[in-house]
Amino acid sequence: VTLSKDKINIHEVILGRNLNQDHQHHFMVEAETWFSMKSKGNYSLIGCTVAPPFDYNDFELAPKEWEPKKS
Repeated sequence: VTLSKDKINIHEVILGRNLNQDHQHHFMVEAETWFSMKSKGNYSLIGCTVAPPFDYNDFELAPKEWEPKKS
């Protein structure tokens, strides 16, 4: 999971089963945070649960191929 609070700097979290390699089974993304996910294998099953309920009026989709730059 790639995360960015300011759309410039990024932080990466690996979701996986190797906890001794700093993988995490799940991760909570804070409000006002851009995030994207990319599979590190042949496939991944990913879910996203939101609370409070999702409101499309608050939704902003990044342009295709956009990503924050590492600084």
